[in-house]
Order: sequence, then structure tokens, then C-alpha cells
Amino acid sequence: MSAAGHQERLMTVLQGPLLTEKSAVSAEMHNQIVFKVRTDATKAEIRQAVELLFEVQVEGVQVINCRGKNKRFGQTRGRRNDWKKAYVRLAEGSQIDFLGAE
Repeated sequence: MSAAGHQERLMTVLQGPLLTEKSAVSAEMHNQIVFKVRTDATKAEIRQAVELLFEVQVEGVQVINCRGKNKRFGQTRGRRNDWKKAYVRLAEGSQIDFLGAE
């Protein structure tokens, strides 16, 4: 893959932050940020994408594959899509502020 193609893929790896109570506690206690990522993304790609987009140092990445729930809509059965989330541990002194509070 060319350098431009690789850079383009890194821009699409992160789909967005997961802002939940659990992720807020994780951010305060362990300096971790939680992201929803592409299902085919690797740990190395996630690390590179976070360092590229937010200009921070990443210590480690942990990935969890989340299964979609089975749902019913009347008599019709359906299933939500599987998805992947990544816990990204930032190095000391690095932080990402999504809310813009200073």
C-alpha cells in the first residue's frame, strides 16, 4: 500500500469516541480513551491513527470485539451489527479533550 493510501486508511480507522460513564472513569483513573473503531482495524493501526490525529503519545491499545444484539421488530427478527472498541492508554502528560473544557 502506498504512503498516501496508508495515511487515508488511518484517517478512517477511528469512527468516534465512546463517551459513557465507564469511559469517563477509565479516562480519569487510567488515562485511557475509548474509541469505536473499524472491525478490521489492528492495534498498530489504531495506535498510529490516534498519534496522527491527536498528536499524543500512546502507551498501549486494548481491543474488544462487541457482538450485536438480537432484536425483534414485531414478528420480524433482526440483529444489530457487530462492532469493535479500543481502549487507548495515553502516555503521562498526554491528554485528549473532546468537550473543549479548559
